[in-house]
Amino acid sequence: MNVAMTTGSPAPIAGRFPVTLVTGFLGSGKTTLLTRLLPHPSMRNAAVVINEIGEIGIDHDLVAFSSENVSVLANGCICCTVRTDLQETLRELFGQRRSGVIPDFDRVIVETTGLADPAPVMQTLLSDTMLAAHYRLDGIITLVDAVNGGQQLEEYPQASKQVALADRILLTKTDLAGPGQTVQLERMLRRLNGSAPVLQVLHGQIEPEQLTGLGLDGTRPTTAASSFLGAPLDALEMADDSVGKAFRPHLQNIRTLSLRFDEPFTWAAVTSALELLTALRGPDLLRMKGILNIEGAPVVVQCVQHIFHPAVPLERWPDENRQSRLVFITRAIEPTALESAFRAAQALARGSG
Repeated sequence: MNVAMTTGSPAPIAGRFPVTLVTGFLGSGKTTLLTRLLPHPSMRNAAVVINEIGEIGIDHDLVAFSSENVSVLANGCICCTVRTDLQETLRELFGQRRSGVIPDFDRVIVETTGLADPAPVMQTLLSDTMLAAHYRLDGIITLVDAVNGGQQLEEYPQASKQVALADRILLTKTDLAGPGQTVQLERMLRRLNGSAPVLQVLHGQIEPEQLTGLGLDGTRPTTAASSFLGAPLDALEMADDSVGKAFRPHLQNIRTLSLRFDEPFTWAAVTSALELLTALRGPDLLRMKGILNIEGAPVVVQCVQHIFHPAVPLERWPDENRQSRLVFITRAIEPTALESAFRAAQALARGSG
């Protein structure tokens, strides 16, 4: 495995269309959310991609014209149905935009099926050269049903993984759940993913701005550069473990871990640590993202299992903190194993220097 960690020109982020994944288990409210979002003025230049087995109610008076798999709404928003696979759909969408068959779009919202694992979709955006040249992952939004979510998380690994990989979690149907039920579920969500903010959403009512702009859009140290890790790292250490005994084994093994390092890294040390971790525990390294101090310079790194985003050197540090900060979502990996890999790589780099 080769980790893309070159120090040449920064990864081309600006100009690529941001892609937001909307996931969530069956009945969590994805269709309701998208139906509410489509007429919003800020969605005028968005393309919404839905799965062929999904259903979305689009009022006929909103549709300007419709072809076999693409509907263009009156406000300019494009609604596209996946007929083959996501890769081909996104390629066709870009080609139709470039040739003028459909209107210009400036972002893509992808709704996955209720049983989908988000990781392969994320990997598709990273591993397909053509897609990576035109699209970038902006974030993962996971919806959780407040009434049935607890049971779904306990019984279905897909549901727990959807939550674990989320950048933002939307808790739906809280008006139908008891207060105690909602509090207990939020504790379960924090244990699975301590870095993703949890927002309560009723009947799909939410501003689109709360679902977008979650990732980096350039090399400048913007707000996104300092906040894309999610919740403050100190908060992760305080995640509520009081519901641990309520989890079945597959849930107990998923956890959020954070690491900090005061000593700067070299590219060689980082590459060695990541190659070691992915070679030994790639399938269990569900997601990692962080800002690393590489010989004094800030660099953003992200990965999904064994697939890595190109590293993004920032123009300058987003704040006064010069620590390397990494957040991991893992399955059955002890924190000491993660830290030891990076400490050993640092020691090896010092010895070879």
